[in-house]
Amino acid sequence: MRAATFLLPVLVAASQANAQEVINPEETAMVRAHMIKHHGGAALTYVEGERFEYQSNEGDPVFLWDAQGFYGGDVNKFWVKTEGEYDFSASEFEEAEVQALYSRAVGSFWDLQAGVRHDFAPFEDRTYGVVGVQGLAPYLFEIDAAAFISGHGDVTARLEAEYELLLTQRLILQPRAELNFAFQDIPELETGAGLSTAEAGLRLRYEIRREFAPYVGVSWTRSLGDTADYVRAAGDDAGSTSFVAGVRFWF
Repeated sequence: MRAATFLLPVLVAASQANAQEVINPEETAMVRAHMIKHHGGAALTYVEGERFEYQSNEGDPVFLWDAQGFYGGDVNKFWVKTEGEYDFSASEFEEAEVQALYSRAVGSFWDLQAGVRHDFAPFEDRTYGVVGVQGLAPYLFEIDAAAFISGHGDVTARLEAEYELLLTQRLILQPRAELNFAFQDIPELETGAGLSTAEAGLRLRYEIRREFAPYVGVSWTRSLGDTADYVRAAGDDAGSTSFVAGVRFWF
């Protein structure tokens, strides 16, 4: 018994010494990095064209785009988002914006995002600071919410929500809503304080492939409050209904 008690520490020490000789620290680090990369730690690139569509706009047709993409891993990502409209009747862009955001996962389904946004139209170029969240809410609602503060001190916010209803494995009905808010009057942008614009849409798409799906639908938009007064003063209607047709893709 005493011999066994004496030999046990000796055998353990010898085993540790042999292990240190066999295991190369550099090789261990390489194996560890390889496992992390192939089990959720790899940097990925993703691009999605959420809406590339023609809108009838009650006789004043426009082309609308709404796209986003990211590069990064599960926790940290760099996002680029862009959206805007081109007016076929006026042969000009009604609005266009680009956002560059750093995104960090703060939960299983939510990312906290911060960065900059730049508007190119319709009134003047403006740059904003951005802070927001993007993720999946209960009942599988996709949410994108952000607050913006411009270099002029104007504060606005935007909330987008989408839901996908699978009619078949390839036929999908997607309700969508967007609300825009301003925390003060912005006369130079023809925007009033409060809920300034609202949009609701319904799109039916068919996924020819998972990565490519044409769709048709209807979209309703309306300016509200003082923003509607600005629109009417310019001789335009405060609301419109559009039939839409477009494609959605990702890669």
